[in-house]
Amino acid sequence: MTVIERVDVYPLSLPAQDGGARTYRTSPPWPSIYGSRRETLLVRIVTDDGTTGWGEALAPVAPEVPAQIVSQLFTPVLVGSDPLAVRPIVDRLRDLMRERGHLGGHQADALAAVDIALWDLAGKLIGQPVVQLLGGAYRDVVPTYVSGLPGKSDADRVAQARDWVARGVRQVKVGLGYGVRADIASVEALRAVHDDLRVAVDVHGVYGLADAMRLGRALVELDAWFFEMPLAFEDVAGHADLATRLDIPVATGESMRHRFEFRPFVDARAVGLLQPDIGRTGITEGLAIAQYAETHHLSVAPHHSAGLGIAVAAGLHVSAAAGNLLAFEYHPTLFPEANRILSTPLEPTPTGMAVPVGTGLGVEVDVAAVEKLVAA
Repeated sequence: MTVIERVDVYPLSLPAQDGGARTYRTSPPWPSIYGSRRETLLVRIVTDDGTTGWGEALAPVAPEVPAQIVSQLFTPVLVGSDPLAVRPIVDRLRDLMRERGHLGGHQADALAAVDIALWDLAGKLIGQPVVQLLGGAYRDVVPTYVSGLPGKSDADRVAQARDWVARGVRQVKVGLGYGVRADIASVEALRAVHDDLRVAVDVHGVYGLADAMRLGRALVELDAWFFEMPLAFEDVAGHADLATRLDIPVATGESMRHRFEFRPFVDARAVGLLQPDIGRTGITEGLAIAQYAETHHLSVAPHHSAGLGIAVAAGLHVSAAAGNLLAFEYHPTLFPEANRILSTPLEPTPTGMAVPVGTGLGVEVDVAAVEKLVAA
């Protein structure tokens, strides 16, 4: 029987465009810490017959932390295991720190990378794409929305939106949170770009309930698409209060790693659109979250922000296998860097991304490129 022989970890830090040092900072008004470089964690699992599977965690800061979890806690369990027993292995790894309360955070991020690598490995051993192992594809091309519209002014955002509309895009998301009046003005400007342009708003949890309600009601009047992360991520009651008063979906989920975190929001009707990030949930739990949402007649729109090509591919396979998919998040500026670790680049279009073909995840990793980017 083929068994897992080795696990390799690669915490990556891609050089900054300005050549600056590796530092961390906040980016007001958003509260989370960000890095000066794009960082991530890759994991390679190798069997005794030489077959390899690759995974990636969403680890945009200090990827060495989940890397140590993989090396010290997960690898002793993985070595000697049956690589086709994906779900039993994942459950066993999750249970290692369950009584210590570590179902989330860096522990879950590390598990996500291993989980993705196991599915990639199983697909290669069986000779099938991951989406087939998940039960088959509802779609070969995953619909996307353009996320970001970076810029300091509404004029910048409007110019980008017009360019995307000219290329056929009708779904965008803008990151705001600069004050209710300023946010409303930004959405008004974007909605004026095209009658059919759907505009979602993400404010990264910066508002209290009163301001979120003011903004949410204005978004309803502007026929916005959805309202993402309006309140502190843990505020279930506040989200429920908001969701019951608005006629657009309240969306959340990028910070959550498993169904148990989503459950109180779903039970309280505090969320109308779930946004798991497969780089944080892994493939096993990501699809489980989608199926859990489906039992409550909710859609999913998987989050994707900083992951490279492996995480993108994993997100596409889950999105293809989810019957209740709304759309997948597409950051256009990500792909030049996302493709740096792949031998053949992913080639998204402005409105959709094809599920990679081939066995496993359908992407080939450039090992030499990976080794050059290991964090120092």
